[in-house]
Amino acid sequence: MNENADLSTPVRTIIADDHPLVLLAIENLMTGYPDMQIVGRAADATELFEEADRIPCDLVLMDLYMPCDFCGSALETVRQFKVRFPGVALVVLTMETEAAALKKVIALGVDALISKRDRLDLIHVAIVTALAHECYLGPAVRSLIADATVAQRLDFVRQMLSRRELEVFTQYASGFGVTEIAGRLERSVKTISAQKCTAMRKLGLHSDAELFRFAVEHGVVSEDCLQNRR
Repeated sequence: MNENADLSTPVRTIIADDHPLVLLAIENLMTGYPDMQIVGRAADATELFEEADRIPCDLVLMDLYMPCDFCGSALETVRQFKVRFPGVALVVLTMETEAAALKKVIALGVDALISKRDRLDLIHVAIVTALAHECYLGPAVRSLIADATVAQRLDFVRQMLSRRELEVFTQYASGFGVTEIAGRLERSVKTISAQKCTAMRKLGLHSDAELFRFAVEHGVVSEDCLQNRR
């Protein structure tokens, strides 16, 4: 928000989306927010920059993927907007589900990123947070990034361990003892114990407590498995 703006005056807002019905829905939603004044509308990124040049504003709420005559990509649109209008709070709406793409948007310094799959009332939460100079990520965005992080960690475990070591590691972390696992996999107790120890050594784990926590944090087993062991 403009540092010089009087907090008692309405927040001057420009909204942008290339789908007319979505743009209308956003406008209808935001006109119900207190101290909010929509001063501009844009149907693509080119119009957004033109509106932001023409009309002083405190906040922009924009769709991530919109046509642009000069930007070339959605990320470049966001990057250029942040460079040209650093004092304007930028809230981005998106249908993007790829965690890597969402992380790139966040890295560009947006003030809020929220999925269109989230509840509509969270748009107001995102706006208030952005105007307070804090970054807001909607629940769907946070979940997508968290799930991707766990998946990446699980891939790491799979790369580090052999198939049989991973099998033993997973069953042990799930609550089965060495003797039980030996019976289930039809291997000797000595073999199962050796494979468990090898897996722990490869992963830098020194105790069962570390093993259980590591297994949960890396998506090998669920949190419920850890809770059931307590």
